[in-house]
Amino acid sequence: MLYSEKVMDHFSNPRNVGEIEDADGVGEIGNAKCGDIMKMYLKIDDGIITDAKFKTFGCGAAVATSSMATELIKGKSIEDALKLTNQAVVEALDGLPAVKVHCSVLAEQAVRSALSDYYTKQGIDPLPIVGEIKEPEE
Repeated sequence: MLYSEKVMDHFSNPRNVGEIEDADGVGEIGNAKCGDIMKMYLKIDDGIITDAKFKTFGCGAAVATSSMATELIKGKSIEDALKLTNQAVVEALDGLPAVKVHCSVLAEQAVRSALSDYYTKQGIDPLPIVGEIKEPEE
C-alpha cells in the first residue's frame, strides 16, 4: 500500500491536533468495523470557522484525513465547510489507497457532526442545513 508524500506528511506532522475547551461545535464519528474514531472541535465566529482541532484514534490515513480536513475548513464560512466532500480531502492529500477512502468519509462526517452540534446549540434544527450524519461504511 503506497501513500502519497502529503499523506505521510499529515500523518507524521498532523496539523490542528487537540481539543478546543469552549468549542462552538463538537462532533464525533466512528466506524465500528475498522475501529477509527474521530472527534472534531470547531470555533465559529460570525459564521466563520476560526479554529478547528481534532482527535483521532485510528490508522495513519485516519490521522492524515482529519488533519487535512481541519486545514481545508479553517478560515472558511460554515457554508463552505458544508461543501467539504471526502473526495476533496482525498484530492488534497494527492490520493488515498482504495481501502483507506473510508477514512476521508469519516473526516467529512466528523466536520458535519460538529456543525450539526453547533446548530443544535444555537437552537436551530441542523437536519435541513447539515443533512443526515451517517456512520460510514467500511
